[in-house]
Amino acid sequence: MSQTELSGRAIRPKLGLAIIVGGATAGILDAISAFLTYGWGMPRGIASGLLGQQAFQGGAAIWILGLFLHFLIAFSAAAVYCLASLKLTFLRKNFVICGLIYGMMVFLFMSLVVVPLSAIHATRPLPLSELRHGIVMQMLIIGLPISISAWFFAGRQDGQSL
Repeated sequence: MSQTELSGRAIRPKLGLAIIVGGATAGILDAISAFLTYGWGMPRGIASGLLGQQAFQGGAAIWILGLFLHFLIAFSAAAVYCLASLKLTFLRKNFVICGLIYGMMVFLFMSLVVVPLSAIHATRPLPLSELRHGIVMQMLIIGLPISISAWFFAGRQDGQSL
């Protein structure tokens, strides 16, 4: 077995932990930010992407569904980054800049693809202040926690340190 195969096998078990920790951290930080910005109805807003406007009249089950979808998105974002970092090792080696860029990409993907295709079909252009705030927040609370998690659990064996 070559050294590359051995190091690849050592990274894979830690990759699951990186996805769990990165997704949970990003999901919690983003939930806190969204609760502070939109209030306790935030999960209903997320559920409305799946159910439409009637989600805003829903009860506890809709609220829980929205929170579940929120974390599903966060764990999916973490999985994409961590799995990509298996082949694109620069994602782990340059985790700070790559995490910031990834957070920006997640924001743009959610704003330009997911939300317009959702049941609420939101397509309004964002005001510049909202766009700036959204991008910066996603860079810091989504991209960085995910990239740091990938580096910490699966990238440090490359001889790097923070």
